Amino acid sequence: MEGLEVRGLLLVWILGLSFVTATSATSVIVIGAGMSGITAAKTLSEAGIKDFLILEATNRIGGRMCKTTFQGLNVEIGANWVEGVNGKQMNPIWDLAQKLKLRNFQSDYDNVTANIYTHHGGLYPHAVATVAFDVADERSNYTTALSTSMSRNKEEDISILASQRLCNKVPTSPLDMAIDYYTYDYEFAEPPRITSLQNTEPLPTFANFGEDLNFVADTRGYESMVYHIAHQFLTTSKHTANISDPRLLLNKVVREIRYSRSGVIVKTEDGSMYRAKYAMVSVSIGVLQTNLIKFHPDLPHWKLLALYQFNMAVYTKILLKFPYKFWPTGPGTEFFIYADEKRGYYPIWQQMENNYPGSNVLLVTVTDDESRRIEQQSDEETKAEAMEVLRNMFGKNIPDAKAILVPRWWSNRFYKGSFSNWPIGVSRFEYDQIRAPVGNVYFTGEHTSEHYNGYVHGAYLSGIDSAQMLVDCIKKGNCEPKFEGRPKK
Repeated sequence: MEGLEVRGLLLVWILGLSFVTATSATSVIVIGAGMSGITAAKTLSEAGIKDFLILEATNRIGGRMCKTTFQGLNVEIGANWVEGVNGKQMNPIWDLAQKLKLRNFQSDYDNVTANIYTHHGGLYPHAVATVAFDVADERSNYTTALSTSMSRNKEEDISILASQRLCNKVPTSPLDMAIDYYTYDYEFAEPPRITSLQNTEPLPTFANFGEDLNFVADTRGYESMVYHIAHQFLTTSKHTANISDPRLLLNKVVREIRYSRSGVIVKTEDGSMYRAKYAMVSVSIGVLQTNLIKFHPDLPHWKLLALYQFNMAVYTKILLKFPYKFWPTGPGTEFFIYADEKRGYYPIWQQMENNYPGSNVLLVTVTDDESRRIEQQSDEETKAEAMEVLRNMFGKNIPDAKAILVPRWWSNRFYKGSFSNWPIGVSRFEYDQIRAPVGNVYFTGEHTSEHYNGYVHGAYLSGIDSAQMLVDCIKKGNCEPKFEGRPKK
């Protein structure tokens, strides 16, 4: 009956789509060719499961690791840092960056207290900024200790903001809010009132891999890591070194996944259909929260509830090119903060002299609602706002920006954001449900990483972990992976 069900379904689709032909069945269809999808496919290949198909919606692999050209520079509009370096464990992404000799620079945040600008103009006195940072450190130490205690005692989670309230140190002044933004939003892309305490304090990335962050500025792009992994198991052209493997199909936008115990049928936007025994879905959790991909039957309620509760955050790095430098350069000037009365209004600035000498480029980071607002206005409007902030900081006579680059990850239907953030209210029980397969449909991506959601190394490790679960199912018949708290059928 199972076989008849799938064949009948295929026949219905063929009758309804006269130009459609279905491929012969493969073992696995991997949906998405970002870091997690490519790593999952490589893991399958190494386990001897080589009859897979990778369907990628765009014209490239790499996903949210994406370079572009801006004013003659190769820059990253997505992932930019290797976060978690020089710790007691080796971050696998840092290991790979070193093997590939990616051009990178350790980000220097040490002197940021001397580079905080008021919204009225000029710098805060260094002593004033230092005191504010000391208070922020006390607040952070308290919240970390509280989180550790609550986790040990198995108490219910609270938000970071709730923990700040408990120690009576809620930031309210422009300076305090800017430092709070620098501490939390700049890392998680969402504010403390949203972010989980127990699942972010202390943060496993820094606790395990180290607290250093290295900024990638290589002409090959951060995405070259994904290509390096892909070249290890996908065939390439002898003449160009481009991937020519027929198992990788680009510009294939998956719109439907029909699944049963007999297998899966995947339909793409161009009307093509593909059959397999299993599917590995590596799209972002932001996409899973939309209707881009329709599942038949609908995903079970427990799965949807877990997916819909998790957050897809938006992190926007805006680049501005100037005719000449008007900002401080040299040691201790890489990062500077703007403390506006409105929290999160063009707050974190980075001058690119270390990474791109002589470029006369500034990078400003915005997140969350500001990212969404900026994505919906013109680049000229954004440039005008950024210039007003810069003139508040450096005076009215600074030159206008010659060019601006504004990424739009939230508006892009293939991503719907930058990376996942663990919000208040999602327990380990529910997180295991996000990771859990549904029948023959498996899930991977940075949002499924057990300890490193939101990070490139999380995407890398999740691809391996999810694929290994599928390998265990195919080769050992162990198709019910054991997660703590996974609902029993």
